[in-house]
Amino acid sequence: MTKKAKKKYFIKDIKALAFLLPFTIFYLIFTIWPVVQGIIISLHDWGLMGKQKFIGLDHYNKMMQDEYFWEALWNTTKFVLYSTPLLVIMALILALIANQESSLKKFYRVSFFMPNILSVAVVSYIAVVTFGKYMGFANMLLKGLGFSGDISWLADPSKAWFVIVILTMWWTVGFNMLVYLSALQEIPEQLYEAAEIDGSTGWEKFWYITLPMLRSISTIIILLQIIASFKVFGQIWLVTKGGPGTATRPLIQYIYETGFKKNNLGYASAMSYALFLILLVLSIIQMKLNKKEVS
Repeated sequence: MTKKAKKKYFIKDIKALAFLLPFTIFYLIFTIWPVVQGIIISLHDWGLMGKQKFIGLDHYNKMMQDEYFWEALWNTTKFVLYSTPLLVIMALILALIANQESSLKKFYRVSFFMPNILSVAVVSYIAVVTFGKYMGFANMLLKGLGFSGDISWLADPSKAWFVIVILTMWWTVGFNMLVYLSALQEIPEQLYEAAEIDGSTGWEKFWYITLPMLRSISTIIILLQIIASFKVFGQIWLVTKGGPGTATRPLIQYIYETGFKKNNLGYASAMSYALFLILLVLSIIQMKLNKKEVS
């Protein structure tokens, strides 16, 4: 390569660097540095007034023995186990309905996705009003159907979980539905035509054509939903405050309470990195599966 060509490529690299530099600076300041700072905080006895003293891995050792940490982690895991299957299966069902040739096709798509645009505060308020003990719509409906008594939806752990999961499904299923709908429209129509010529029933076409063609996108949706469910906080905080007692308190709520109510930012940071590790493992699995599907 001649000196002139080297100079030309060097100038191109400088120009590229000039375009990348502003983003890189902001990324380092607002993403990388907070991560580093969080690790530093987790190694110190650190309150809202600042650093107290270096304590090494004491917070991490405490976390391993903290029953409230494990309870909050188990509550978060329960939410993942309860919500993920419903959000995936219901999304597929709604996508199949919205993909049908019908005069109501646009109505289905809009109505199924509409709750997704609402804020967590709005949907949580709707849940509180709907499942209120005395004047809630759910209890009034049950009374109208002949059931007696007022059900305390938010005072019983199993019923509180039911409310949270149903609320989350109604609120967020629209996004997964759109992803499935896009994938359904990518399936070649010739496959269904050929199956119909062979005399296949609607169920056989769904089982042997639709589901296999949706396998890769289903894997992505499931993993994304698991990651999203592990980060649950808003709706639980606004509907049950983690109650009754601590029966529905997720890990992020426990981190928040530890850091800002108990003035222990060091321990809160340590727990945050435990959650970060879980999400990192899930993200690596997702990337590996995506790479496998592409290859």
